[in-house]
Amino acid sequence: MTQKPTLLAAAAREQGNALPVWFMRQAGRSLPEYRAVREGTAMLDSCRRPEMVVEITMQPVRRHDVDAAIFFSDIMVPLAAAGVGLEIKAGVGPVITDPIRTAQQVHELPELHPEAIPDIAESIRGIRAELPADKALIGFAGAPFTLASYLVEGGPSKDYARTKALMAADPVLWDELCGKLARISATFLRVQVDAGAQAIQLFDSWAGSLAPMDYATRVLPHSGRVMAHVADVPRIHFGVGTGELLRLMSQAGTEVVGVDWRVPLDEASRRIGPLHAVQGNLDPALLTAPWEVIAERARDVIRAGAKAPGHIFNLGHGVPATADPDVLTRLVALVHEEGPALRAEAATR
Repeated sequence: MTQKPTLLAAAAREQGNALPVWFMRQAGRSLPEYRAVREGTAMLDSCRRPEMVVEITMQPVRRHDVDAAIFFSDIMVPLAAAGVGLEIKAGVGPVITDPIRTAQQVHELPELHPEAIPDIAESIRGIRAELPADKALIGFAGAPFTLASYLVEGGPSKDYARTKALMAADPVLWDELCGKLARISATFLRVQVDAGAQAIQLFDSWAGSLAPMDYATRVLPHSGRVMAHVADVPRIHFGVGTGELLRLMSQAGTEVVGVDWRVPLDEASRRIGPLHAVQGNLDPALLTAPWEVIAERARDVIRAGAKAPGHIFNLGHGVPATADPDVLTRLVALVHEEGPALRAEAATR
């Protein structure tokens, strides 16, 4: 029999003492082989070239022996594929050509059709052909709020003032905007799942800037619509700074809630409830600390995660560009070698 990937078992809260591990941004800038492949190719272009996507997605699986591959893409890819003018500037991030300033721009926001992204399906099929059967492939997309924040702000923001003002001042227009973005993300994810993605992660990177009431009324329903579109695979929901939103995020229709480094996983699980697994949550800033410090903090994460009904080990955010790849490889080995015993011991306390 083919072994079920441990990540899928953990998402179903059926992992026993096994402990799967992968890292957000594991396929990327911390790897010299990634930089070599990407040299001279713009980010959005690299995400639309299947051979390059397959190679980049597989690099950390080969190097680190992580238990899942994360589809190499960017949350801006579906917007660009739909026809939104944007570019990803090095050192800045996504920059929108014509930020949303009028209702007419919202009305004219284009839809994304599967026919526009055949390369995405081709990339997924290529990855599955190379990925070992005991490792899972995770697809991903950006959540409506985070996509809306980029479109309204025009790029990265420190306070999301324009976005929050639109949400509060014109909730009907806001819901139209997020409704369209939910359909774009849902289409992007559906194409991935139909081509072979075995789980998905919905990134709401900037949801932590919101008060719980605003999240519950103006954001949660739209994220829920995205999740409902891919209910046939395990779903992971992640945001940064979302400690006060964890229970609400679990209500979007997800099996796993990603937790950043600010809340211990046992406390996070208490807030979320017993029907969801957790993912996380070693502070990525610690990756430059001495190995003894990293190892002990990782053990703390494993012990805290054992109090949840399911746990996928990860960082509390993405791998920094400055991370030493050898440290990540060593961290994966620690999770695999020590994780089962640590989980078993902590679960009995």
